[in-house]
Amino acid sequence: MAGWRGLAGLCVPTYEGTGPKTDVPAAESTTISEVNAQALRTGEPASIRQSGRSQVLLVEACPLPGPLQGLTGWTMTRVFISEGPAYGQLLAGLVLIALTIFGSAAWLARLLYSWSRKIALVERALETTDHGAAELPRLPRTGERELDRLVDALNATGERLSVERRRAAVAERLAAVGRLSAGLAHEIRNPIAAMRLKAENALASGEASRKDGALETILGQIGRLDGLLRDLLEMTQSRPPDAEAVDLRAFLEAVVQMHWDLAARNNIRIELGTRGPSGPLPRFDPFQMQRAMDNLILNAIQNTPQGGAITVDACRNAESLVLRVAADVRERLFEPFVTGRSGGTGLGLALVREIARNHQGDARLVSTAHGACFEIELPWRSS
Repeated sequence: MAGWRGLAGLCVPTYEGTGPKTDVPAAESTTISEVNAQALRTGEPASIRQSGRSQVLLVEACPLPGPLQGLTGWTMTRVFISEGPAYGQLLAGLVLIALTIFGSAAWLARLLYSWSRKIALVERALETTDHGAAELPRLPRTGERELDRLVDALNATGERLSVERRRAAVAERLAAVGRLSAGLAHEIRNPIAAMRLKAENALASGEASRKDGALETILGQIGRLDGLLRDLLEMTQSRPPDAEAVDLRAFLEAVVQMHWDLAARNNIRIELGTRGPSGPLPRFDPFQMQRAMDNLILNAIQNTPQGGAITVDACRNAESLVLRVAADVRERLFEPFVTGRSGGTGLGLALVREIARNHQGDARLVSTAHGACFEIELPWRSS
């Protein structure tokens, strides 16, 4: 309240002191007097607003009617605003934190995107690799140091596996040669003994007819030895396959046609199946595979009873090419020098398996309802 004697009193309900606040603030007393004088002069409520950096001072006064003249009532309050240095610092801090969060999120998103792209490159390199390949592919470097450490480790592992695989192949071939040596002396000694006996008998008899028969026998045994050594060299000095696109139907017809006469003389039918799958041509070494198929068909002819039938077929099984020759033979015929016919060396089916493995495949004997079937399974490589 204010009047002709000046400021009369002050009430601050929100004051947090030990007692009622009744004194007038000295810093704002001039402003309070001005607003009260303005209210008395105009006879209407008056107000003064003083703005600072962090708060606004509002002082209002109005004339009081009554028997006493020159009385006014006034009030003062402070309103804090967002223009002070503390608020600015707080706002700057919040902006800095927000920028840091968004920057970190953007950096992390970019990092994840970059890694996902480079991991996708590695995945594509693995997916485009030939599924039939026995070795791990050479993966390209990505440019990311940590990821390239993993790529280098995989490449080094692939190289070691490749080296060990070649060593294992050489060791397996040497082991096969070791098994061959056990029967080699016996296989060579028998033809030599037969030739020597024939020659001695022919010389002792002095008859020209016996000499001619001895020469024919000797030539037959020489042919047997030549075939034995040829098969032995094929086992020990196998060359890598020279793969090319092959028309399966024409290939199977040519292979079967070579054995029709022999099968007919033994009263055996050779039948072609579906003659291979349609679509892209597979890739393999036709000369090596023809020799493998020749051995299987000859084995089938020599082990099939008269009046029987042999079926030659090919099909695609997922990512593999399967060549089949039906035959009633024993599984041990894959072992060197194990044969089911007289005069055989037993190397033919071992060569079949060796040729299949040179193509990263395998050969096996599968039991069927009507006997057995030889299968050569190779990785499918499209032309």
